[in-house]
Amino acid sequence: MDLSTRPVIVTGAGGRLGRVLVRHLTEAGAPVAALDHAEPADFPAGVRSWQADVTDGANVARVFDAVVDALGTPWALIHTVGTWDGGPLATTSREGWDHVLNLNLTSAFLCVRAFARRATDGRIVGIASRQGADRGPAQQAAYAASKAGVIRLLEATSAEHDNLACVSVAPSMILFGTEAEGTPGVSAEAIAALCVQLCGDAGAVHDGAVLRAYGTG
Repeated sequence: MDLSTRPVIVTGAGGRLGRVLVRHLTEAGAPVAALDHAEPADFPAGVRSWQADVTDGANVARVFDAVVDALGTPWALIHTVGTWDGGPLATTSREGWDHVLNLNLTSAFLCVRAFARRATDGRIVGIASRQGADRGPAQQAAYAASKAGVIRLLEATSAEHDNLACVSVAPSMILFGTEAEGTPGVSAEAIAALCVQLCGDAGAVHDGAVLRAYGTG
């Protein structure tokens, strides 16, 4: 796939999945805007990077404007920012709930909104989870609710914006090659390859869908 004229914004680009995604996108020729909360990481040659707090709406707007100035109108957004936390509902603090919802769902809202305001057409890919797509398990109320929220956010965005194809990718456990042999899940390489495909024609085909990427379980 040739994405050489299609700038792609990756949030959480310095994370483990984000780094794999950036590599796959550069191999497809995409101009990549790598956003992360930390200092810009060591990305492949040609990748432009910005430090961004994607839970702050004003900061998101400034960074997205900087991306447009540097790379032109963005074609795709792949939102990977998120965190996991778990524990009994009865002992979950308001602070803990807010932390998970802020990182997982509010960040997605702010970035999707910023992208929709600037893109003329293109793709949005959000990383959800099995807990959000199928059923919330015990002791994961905040996480499951936030990831279900990402799915509903992208469905609503798809319904509202005919020019944007929006897809939620819902992995089971993402594997990075450091796990014990036989650990069930889906490889980060497979998730990244899927996201790159969704930046092309496959994104339009799956507009509004939730793609369950469970691999071996």
